[in-house]
Amino acid sequence: MNKKINVLLIGESWFIQTIETKGFDSFSVGGYGTGIEYIQRVLDGDTTTFTHMPSHLVDSQFPDTVEGLLKYDVIIISDVGANTFLLPAETFFNLRAKPNRLELLRDYVAEGGGLCMCGGYMSFMGIEGKARYHGTVIEEILPVTFANCDDRVECPQGIHFSQKPERHPILTGMPEIWPMVLGYNKAYEKPDAEVVVSYNGDPILALGTYKKGRTIAFATDIAPHWCSKEFCEDPCYEVLWKNMVYYLAGKLE
Repeated sequence: MNKKINVLLIGESWFIQTIETKGFDSFSVGGYGTGIEYIQRVLDGDTTTFTHMPSHLVDSQFPDTVEGLLKYDVIIISDVGANTFLLPAETFFNLRAKPNRLELLRDYVAEGGGLCMCGGYMSFMGIEGKARYHGTVIEEILPVTFANCDDRVECPQGIHFSQKPERHPILTGMPEIWPMVLGYNKAYEKPDAEVVVSYNGDPILALGTYKKGRTIAFATDIAPHWCSKEFCEDPCYEVLWKNMVYYLAGKLE
């Protein structure tokens, strides 16, 4: 029996604090949410296993060694900023040195791991530039570079990416015109990148390598709102994500 591909998704979680004002009075309501419903459905199956590390648990659950990361064949980073990795509580509050987690991710790829960064408000550079991956080692190993500013391209009218499935095996089974998306992060392809999907000259799905490992920059989100419900519920969503994971794990050439 073939070994399952072990996938770790980091991010895609949030806390919400809402203040309601009713005349003279106001009160607050808290909540917690995740954006993993669709991707978990397609990656927790017969050929892949799926583990989710929410953003707020990176501090306590992210491994301190490359060996700890290498138990995963593929790592996906989505909607979690660089500061979450770079400012562990032990360093920020207790002034103790800790391993640089972004460097651990770089070394993980160097040793043969597969890494994908997906777009979102806290990916690439993100809203107000707060995701802050420009100038980090993650930018060094991905097939794209980031603008040093808010890089969101909001498309409330809805846009459709188009491509030719025969262009690369990672597009096998995908339609020529994809379901609607509502935005993406603008990035810039590196000279050695293989861009298999683009929009208005911007790389949307870019493939790269770093030493023994493979990398992907996927400029739109994995869940609503940028990745519309229409896209998430279309059969091609499962096709795309399985192809991407197989590619990162070295199972698709």
